[in-house]
Amino acid sequence: MTYLPSTTADPGTDMGPVAQVITPNGERVADATLEPWLHEVGDDVLVGLYRDMVRTRRLDREGVALQRQGQLGLWAPCEGQEAVQIGTARALRAADFVFPSYRESGVQLVRGATPTELIQVWRGEEQSMGDPFARRTAGPQIIIGAQTLHAVGYAMGIQRAEALGGVATDDVAVAYFGDGASSQGDVNEAMVFAASFGAPVVFVCSNNQWAISEPVRVQSRTPLAARAPAFGIPSLRVDGNDVLACFGAMRWALERARSGAGPAYIEAVTYRMGPHTTADDPTRYRDPAELERWRGRDPIARVHALLRARGALDDEAAADIAADADRLAADVREVCLSYRTRDPLTIFDEVYAEPHAALEAERRAYAAYLDGFEEGAS
Repeated sequence: MTYLPSTTADPGTDMGPVAQVITPNGERVADATLEPWLHEVGDDVLVGLYRDMVRTRRLDREGVALQRQGQLGLWAPCEGQEAVQIGTARALRAADFVFPSYRESGVQLVRGATPTELIQVWRGEEQSMGDPFARRTAGPQIIIGAQTLHAVGYAMGIQRAEALGGVATDDVAVAYFGDGASSQGDVNEAMVFAASFGAPVVFVCSNNQWAISEPVRVQSRTPLAARAPAFGIPSLRVDGNDVLACFGAMRWALERARSGAGPAYIEAVTYRMGPHTTADDPTRYRDPAELERWRGRDPIARVHALLRARGALDDEAAADIAADADRLAADVREVCLSYRTRDPLTIFDEVYAEPHAALEAERRAYAAYLDGFEEGAS
């Protein structure tokens, strides 16, 4: 198994080269590793990717605003990471199963999440994200890296479906996680199982440079993609701010997994432009000059420049895309402001099939506790 880097560009880190096909100034360049997976991708596909990225950024900013206004308990911003999320997610089939972290708002959008589903999680509501099998997408995982084990387990189930009386498929499981999660035991254990059993799973590591307040250089002295071959998993390291590079890399990884060759690993080198979550203050640990350098590598701006240069995006089309994104944000805001949380005592309604004395005693005790918050209670 071989680590497969490219030497076409370096997105401003000291962690080695990356594969890139759209430069920060919007120029389309060739990459020997990725071109076989991109040869038929036309401007129509690129416009669709651009639209999804614009919608994701608008959703993200609305989520942050709603949290700041007290309407959401928390939000995990993804500004700057739109290309890796949209590029990889758009390469998937509907039947593939996705296991995201808490930051993949763009992936959730691509997988068909509704405004209600998008805000339920961050309000802590019952049945957040709805039925995972309806969109073949698990709810966002808060426990760092745990979703990689879930993805590998599902992938091993795909391998055994026919033997267990199901239907043989070439579906793939996909796990999304960050550079910080790559240091967790769960991720490494998942990679051991995936390699040992040849599971049809793709690991997508969004290296956004910061695990909360720890820079990636503290976590690893080598590129994160270089770790995968030690487990027996081939990997690619791509410019995570290049949506076409991410799209091509995901096609490569999916083809490997579908063909029975086993798992694959993608390290997408990107940057978290905002805080880790809305509970974080990145100004306490991050150099403003670093932030400005990465603004010059914006994933949306480079696609916009390329499409303009090709004549594939005019003012009217750009305005239409922006309006579409605004409509999404308005829908999310309307759902959030009108959402009504169920009465707290309903938490007891579906615990047991039949009521019993102990459950009723707990209900009464909880009701008394809640009454203590009423105005004038002593």
